[in-house]
Amino acid sequence: MLTLKWFMGEKEDLSEVHAIRREVFVEEQACPEEEEFDGTDGSCVHLLIYDNDIPVCTGRVFISEEYFKIGRVATVMTHRGRGIATGLMQSLINACVAMGGTRQIIHAQTTAKGFYETLGFTAYGEEFDEAGIRHIAMEHFGGAKKCGDGGHCGGCAKGE
Repeated sequence: MLTLKWFMGEKEDLSEVHAIRREVFVEEQACPEEEEFDGTDGSCVHLLIYDNDIPVCTGRVFISEEYFKIGRVATVMTHRGRGIATGLMQSLINACVAMGGTRQIIHAQTTAKGFYETLGFTAYGEEFDEAGIRHIAMEHFGGAKKCGDGGHCGGCAKGE
């Protein structure tokens, strides 16, 4: 059975969140640990999904005045391909909208671009390197606005 748990920054124990990110990003993808653990976790809202009390998927939201940045989305290898990350992302997007966010951004690994497009994200700008991995900036308007439906919304970087 899958369960979700929200964590409010460093006020709570993030060791299970960090364990997943260390396994996926540091060990599997060779991201330098100092880049993965960038000192902003305390300013973020984190979501952790458990499968029968075992932590399997996580992501976080950093809130600024201009946007809500979703990041550090990771699923342990044994649980990939089951739709768990889709549920996590939908929950993160819904939380952003509930907190008043009208624009969510993510720096997506280019290999995951298609996944984020299925969730309504649109790429903007040029690809870039982050921690030795190719990324692309993407944005989502949480149901309030959405690019690609018969034209451009005008409220994102593509319209500037």
